[in-house]
Amino acid sequence: MKLLTIFIYIIIISQGHTGEKPDIKNLVLTKNLKVYKNVIFKDANQKDVDLTDYKGKLIILNFWATWCAPCKEEMPSLDNLQTNSDLTNLKIFPINISQENLTKAEIFFKELNIKNLDIYFDSPITLAKKFSLRGVPTTILLDKRGREFARIIGSIDFDNKEFINWLKSYN
Repeated sequence: MKLLTIFIYIIIISQGHTGEKPDIKNLVLTKNLKVYKNVIFKDANQKDVDLTDYKGKLIILNFWATWCAPCKEEMPSLDNLQTNSDLTNLKIFPINISQENLTKAEIFFKELNIKNLDIYFDSPITLAKKFSLRGVPTTILLDKRGREFARIIGSIDFDNKEFINWLKSYN
C-alpha cells in the first residue's frame, strides 16, 4: 500500500499543473524557473512600469520592433490573447525595444488594428540585455510569482488552441 501511495504521488507531481507542452517548435520551457529583479520599463507616457506591481498575474512580455516583419505578423493574435475569456488573470506587455518614438509605435498598432494592448518601451534597452534576447520577436512568460517558466523565440500564432489550453494551466 505504501508503495502504491508513493507511486501515485510521483505520478501527480510529475504531471504538475502545467499540462503537456504544446507542439510549438520555438516554445522553450525553462528547466529552472528564473527570477529577475528590477524589471522596469516605460509606458506610453514615459512613466515607469514595475513588474513587482503585477505579482499574482500571469505575465507575457513580448519584445518587438516596428521594422520587424514577424512581429507585425504575430501582433494581432497577441492582441486577441489579451481578451481571451479563459485567461482572465493574464497581463500582456508588448515592449518596443527599438529606439523609436511613440508616434511610430502608435502607427504600427493602428495599421494592425491593435485595440487591447498598450505600448511600452525598453528605451535604454536594459531589459533586452537582462533577458539575454537574441532577436525579436521574443516573448517571455512569467508565472504568478514572477518566475520565467518559458519563452518563445521568434513568432507564433497566439490564437493557437493548443497553446491557449496549455497557458490556461498557469492562469
